[in-house]
Amino acid sequence: MKIHNNFSLVNHNSFGIEATAEKFISISSTQELEELISLNSKEEKIFIGGGSNILITRNIKGLVINLNMKGISSKKIDDTYSEVKINSGENWNDSVKWCLKNNLGGIENLSLIPGNTGAAPIQNIGAYGVELKDVFISCTALDINTNKILEFKNKECKFEYRNSIFKKNKNYIVLSVKLKLTNSNHNLKIDYGSIKERLVQLEITDPKINDVAKAICQIRTEKLPDPKEIGNSGSFFKNPIIETKHLEKLKLNFKEIPFYKISDKKYKIPAAWLIEKAGFKGKRINDYGVHDKQALVIVNYGKATGKQILDFSISIQKAIKFIFDIDLEREVNVILKP
Repeated sequence: MKIHNNFSLVNHNSFGIEATAEKFISISSTQELEELISLNSKEEKIFIGGGSNILITRNIKGLVINLNMKGISSKKIDDTYSEVKINSGENWNDSVKWCLKNNLGGIENLSLIPGNTGAAPIQNIGAYGVELKDVFISCTALDINTNKILEFKNKECKFEYRNSIFKKNKNYIVLSVKLKLTNSNHNLKIDYGSIKERLVQLEITDPKINDVAKAICQIRTEKLPDPKEIGNSGSFFKNPIIETKHLEKLKLNFKEIPFYKISDKKYKIPAAWLIEKAGFKGKRINDYGVHDKQALVIVNYGKATGKQILDFSISIQKAIKFIFDIDLEREVNVILKP
């Protein structure tokens, strides 16, 4: 294990923010991680994976640990289901491709979500009507306070919309996940968004899991910028949830407001609609702004700093609060530590 000093993190965050880690190390096994924690128990640490859901606002003191554990495997449970184990350092989309190649269904709707697998349960990633919790069995995580490896079953993870116990408790470092996927009789979910429409355009009348993945990849590619070309972290904000009274009040001034009922008294409002309605879609200030095709995405066009992007996101939150009386919550994790 080699620790690098004054290490550039520009290639370890999808925003492409120029920042330096005082110390940096890449870990490729659980054993290495346990040894590192034991030897550096008192040193301040920040853990990163693929860097697709973080915004670095300044240079980082202490030790930055890149979790790079690889490995993916499956075992058959019965004629319908298989258990798939994926280590945290595996790229998520590559993991989806591996499952599709092996005719394992259930996460095809989560195609092309950026980042590594270790971030998947932290965020309870979701897209096109599917969330990770829908196929999640368990995960292993290292408690850095005790240096013990723990197992968390689905319910113990306290999954919520883009949230989990791992997002609330930073002491748990996800090492691997286990998923329950179908190996036959796949239950396709194609009613969300424009999946059906895209399948029709592709002249696919009897879709398979690979067809659904193909349709979703096409849709996402058209709407979302590639971080390799324009720095971004995908969706910067969560879709807010409001109560019936609030929605009815908004309808008086915004008759066209879109909403999705999630319970008798609660509705989800598309954050992208709110941001676009507030006039931010396509807005650019110097090297940063909101993408012109997807209002949920804040982008770094060049040499923007993390603080500039953070301040810009706060201005969006303030505008949404003023216009709609809605608190817009960040989906991106902001690293504020000096």
